[in-house]
Amino acid sequence: AAVRRAVRERQRREGAAEGEAGDWAGAGRPGGRDLGRRNGLRTARRWRPLPPGLPQAPLRPWATCTGQAGPPGSVPGSGRHEPSDNGPLFTELKFYQRAAKPEQIQKWIRTHKLKYLGVPKYWGSGLHEKNGKRFMIMDRFGSDLQKIYEANAKRFSRKTVLQLSLRILDILEYIHEHEYVHGDIKASNLLLSYKNPDQVYLVDYGLAYRYCPEGIHKEYKEDPKRCHDGTIEFTSIDAHNAPSRRGDLEILGYCMIQWLSGHLPWEDNLKDPNYVRDSKIRYRENIAGLMDKCFPEKNKPDEIAKYMETVKLLDYAEKPLYQKLRDILLQGLKAIGSKDDSKLDLSVVENGSLKAKTITKVRKPGRES
Repeated sequence: AAVRRAVRERQRREGAAEGEAGDWAGAGRPGGRDLGRRNGLRTARRWRPLPPGLPQAPLRPWATCTGQAGPPGSVPGSGRHEPSDNGPLFTELKFYQRAAKPEQIQKWIRTHKLKYLGVPKYWGSGLHEKNGKRFMIMDRFGSDLQKIYEANAKRFSRKTVLQLSLRILDILEYIHEHEYVHGDIKASNLLLSYKNPDQVYLVDYGLAYRYCPEGIHKEYKEDPKRCHDGTIEFTSIDAHNAPSRRGDLEILGYCMIQWLSGHLPWEDNLKDPNYVRDSKIRYRENIAGLMDKCFPEKNKPDEIAKYMETVKLLDYAEKPLYQKLRDILLQGLKAIGSKDDSKLDLSVVENGSLKAKTITKVRKPGRES
């Protein structure tokens, strides 16, 4: 009997370690809580369940699991897995562990009187012993803004752009106050809430940079290894050299311009990062010229020009005045007869995802119904 128990225990441990990405934990069991054959969080030499309220889940990228407290299966969430030596995932994991615990985010929401904060909550992570897959569990989301932007003929309304940017400023202030800069803000890294399409979340912290460890701001230092990191058309001038808070704000400015106008002036030669960098430097000294290039019509968004001028004046290590930037965008909403109502006018979205296209059947002539 002792031998049989030992064999069963060994099989149980091996099954937990094997936990292939995409397999279910305790599939078919109520709540999926049985970890005998599948995944869990590894601590020292044992495996333990994910946090309370999180039934075990498949570990294929962005697969279905629960990302919030509640009865098993009641609230959808997602998991992500990569090889254990994946550098960006390791960087992302460190950010979430340091700055995205649910209690940290909830405290910030309370103290800053926000309706929500678009930073995904970190629920847990682990490492499969046998296949070397590192995984992380976070909230589940709907469509990314890039798909929606393209479905909208590569245009967002001015109100939508300003509403989005106000929420992104909330996110950037939070991560900056927690010693990080993001470095890769773009539509494909902005995901809608799975349940509320008026909420947007910034994801992918694989290029996040801890600019102020233990409250000590790192000095400006060009790093050839990080040169041009990020998405080239949006990368800030600083990020072409050294990441910064003002760099994140500059990237947001480029996003606003593209979402409104449909293009950026340097998109004609994205294969040459030095050309892109030099174009940005040239236009930074001539914000009016940048606006003329992207908005040849008379109806230019003055608030975006003012935003870019304000960001341009920041020193590398200077703490931005986030409320001042919000006020500039709020003035833009007022100029078009609107206000910050927390609503995103994304007409091609339904339940956090792109609406399915309606297929109209054409009846052949002479055919009876």
